Amino acid sequence: MSTKTAEEIHNEEIIRTLYSLAEGNAKNTSKFVSQFSDDGYFYDVSAGKKYFGSDIGATVDVYAAAFPDMHRELYSIHGFGDHVLVELSLNGNLRGDLVLPAGTIAPTGKSIRAPCCDVFHLKDGKTFSFHCYVAVPILLEQLGVFMNLQAAFRR
Repeated sequence: MSTKTAEEIHNEEIIRTLYSLAEGNAKNTSKFVSQFSDDGYFYDVSAGKKYFGSDIGATVDVYAAAFPDMHRELYSIHGFGDHVLVELSLNGNLRGDLVLPAGTIAPTGKSIRAPCCDVFHLKDGKTFSFHCYVAVPILLEQLGVFMNLQAAFRR
């Protein structure tokens, strides 16, 4: 059984803080963004989009508006030097519009427990990169719109 180094413990604390700032009941987008290095970015892999600067908080705001009770269940956190890998799920009830690059899904009231894997690279105590891999097909299926996406999008 391996023990965590002081750096791995510190990096895990940084990531746990970052997640806490994106929770629906305690969202603080500006503080979330401040946890990134000046040259840092957030990469929403499923959307194929990278966010820099103040735009890093855009997805936090989108998901909090759509899922006011958004919370993350962290299953495991693994540190590898200045990298942190997290297995988790995104959980909440769709009570607001979910604005996606392809369109907007109206509130369904349905719950999600979408599997996700996040990969972080830290630099000087801040997040340099955050790559988010959400299982979007599962999320859309849980919302009841996966097989009928065009009907689900607001025009």
